[in-house]
Amino acid sequence: MFKGIIEKYIDKLSLYDINDFAIKNNIYLNKGELETTYKIVKTKYKEFLSNPDNINLDMYKSYYQEENFNKIIILFNEYFKKYRAYL
Repeated sequence: MFKGIIEKYIDKLSLYDINDFAIKNNIYLNKGELETTYKIVKTKYKEFLSNPDNINLDMYKSYYQEENFNKIIILFNEYFKKYRAYL
């Protein structure tokens, strides 16, 4: 059920949505980081949902400034811990 809701949300997700969410969480992405994040979310979300225990965000580290990457990891872990039971 929740995966279907997530899939519909991802289909409508825009660069603006990602940037707005990042800013609300004190993450200020440059254009390249924003486009990379958008591409990762749009193309990898099914993989993340089907295999949440095998997510390796470190493989994307080189695409981000160190400060932003560290904030993303913290935010991801907070949300993963909070919503893991629904995946």
